[in-house]
Amino acid sequence: MPGISREEVAHLARLARLELKDEELDHFAGQLDDIIGAVATVSDVANEDVPPTSHPLPLTNVMRPDVVRPGLTPEQALSGAPAQEQQRFKVPQILGED
Repeated sequence: MPGISREEVAHLARLARLELKDEELDHFAGQLDDIIGAVATVSDVANEDVPPTSHPLPLTNVMRPDVVRPGLTPEQALSGAPAQEQQRFKVPQILGED
């Protein structure tokens, strides 16, 4: 498989709206070529006998059961608030909207 050219890197940079110098084009062309080679190696190893996985080891979620517990009352939650309005925290307006 031929390597990625600096013209292809320049095209990708234009699509991504990146301004790259000539030496960066050469540098990234080499790096992208290495990445494409690594992906090709993995593709060669994987076959029909190997199921796709997201993690090499099986994972299980360790979760506690949901238990309803009493929470704070609005008065308790707002007790330390510097300002409140209609049982809500009152904060300064930042977007200039009404």
